[in-house]
Amino acid sequence: MPLSENEIEKFKQQLLKLRAELSKSVAEVTQEVKDAEKATGYSQHQADQGTDDFVQNINLEVSNSEYETIKLIDKALQKIEEGTYGICEVSGEEIPKKRLEAIPYATMTVKAQELRDKGLA
Repeated sequence: MPLSENEIEKFKQQLLKLRAELSKSVAEVTQEVKDAEKATGYSQHQADQGTDDFVQNINLEVSNSEYETIKLIDKALQKIEEGTYGICEVSGEEIPKKRLEAIPYATMTVKAQELRDKGLA
């Protein structure tokens, strides 16, 4: 059963809220990394520098993951505008509402996602 206009609007608001939260988080991490780079001094112990580098790398990985999620959210928002939200981009089947409730930026059914992850779709 296709999603109603009210359901689509609810998902759109969820996506916009999630996008704003992730964008804020990415901006904060980016600023922290920039600040850490500026604060690096010659008197800092090598072990401290190693720890700082490790933390910085973790922050960048998290930021990169969040950025990828933002791109998926943008894609879902575009699908809403095009009227194709909730339709699997691989099989053309409806994405179950439960999946969209769990992952509102999902663009594929679980089956199609599994096939794509295995390189079969």
